[in-house]
Amino acid sequence: MDIIEELRTFREKDIPYSRVLSSMCTIPHPVALEAHKMFVETNLGDPGIFRGTVELEKKLMSMIGELLHCKTPAGYICSGGTEANIQGVRAARNVQRKQRKGNLNIVIPKTAHFSFEKIGDILGVEIRRAGVDEEYRVDVGEVEKLVDESTIAIVGIAGTTELGQIDPIVELSKLAEERGIELHVDAAFGGLVIPFMDSPYPFDFQNSGVSSITIDPHKMGMATIPAGGIVFKDESYLMALEVETPYLTSKTQFTLTGTRPGTGVASAYAVLRHLGYDGMRKVVMGCLRNTRIIVEEMLSLGFEPVIEPVMNVVAFPTEEAERIKDELYRRRWVISTIREPKAIRFVVMPHVTEEVIKEFISDFRKVVGNG
Repeated sequence: MDIIEELRTFREKDIPYSRVLSSMCTIPHPVALEAHKMFVETNLGDPGIFRGTVELEKKLMSMIGELLHCKTPAGYICSGGTEANIQGVRAARNVQRKQRKGNLNIVIPKTAHFSFEKIGDILGVEIRRAGVDEEYRVDVGEVEKLVDESTIAIVGIAGTTELGQIDPIVELSKLAEERGIELHVDAAFGGLVIPFMDSPYPFDFQNSGVSSITIDPHKMGMATIPAGGIVFKDESYLMALEVETPYLTSKTQFTLTGTRPGTGVASAYAVLRHLGYDGMRKVVMGCLRNTRIIVEEMLSLGFEPVIEPVMNVVAFPTEEAERIKDELYRRRWVISTIREPKAIRFVVMPHVTEEVIKEFISDFRKVVGNG
């Protein structure tokens, strides 16, 4: 068998995005694919060789910084939200630890991404979890009670993984400033959704207490994978991450991984430049419109959303969540479930078109015995 044919047999076993309503990733934009091919051999881990790619990353960081209301952005494109969250907390630890006592800790919402479990293990910091209100936003009062002299940072989420909710970042920022600690915002998903909404919540660096933001272009930015992102409010946080790199073309390195492809940089830059803010807004508005279509279809079947969707993520409570998910998977549809409350969850990415929704709802009706 020809090797390409062999590869194709494996690739055909993958479920196409047109059957996926659970992922926060999507089909890359065509211009992202072209950019990816052009930069496929680049390695940002050796910046003295790939000088143009380094320059391109700086331009991309400036664009993202402008989007996030930061005049002095410092950061880089990484493997994804997990790495970005690690680096955000690692920088906070390195900046704060000289002035903190005892075993260091961070305070996160109970709704935070599971990457923070890894962060506690890798960085050796205690993870303290604050409860949420009836709308599944973190309770700032609980956060305040959990902060003590060993706290290096608090975390807020702008687009929670399970419900797409936005924590009260404005209040968290004030608390961080009052306590002299860092505030890391995990906007891996919401970072390229919220700025293009009609009334965007101020989740970013316009709050002076925000130290760092996770933002992933390979999600709603339609870049090729991997293209996560970590942005700090200034270079001092990058300096807190530096290690010496004696045998490379740079003396120091602040990234977590050494070898780092330039494809994510090129594809993310290409999409943002090609579409511009107006084009990105059209993409976001289309996803929000399709989210409303799903809500209306589900309401007609007797399913109420856990909360009114804030962005293009929505969940519907049902005791049969796991059965429904499994039965849909047997029909080659992929959705996800959440535990609190027990519910089925949809993410309405650009590949989830009206046609996809119509086909999905047709099968969904059969699965729940309503069709």
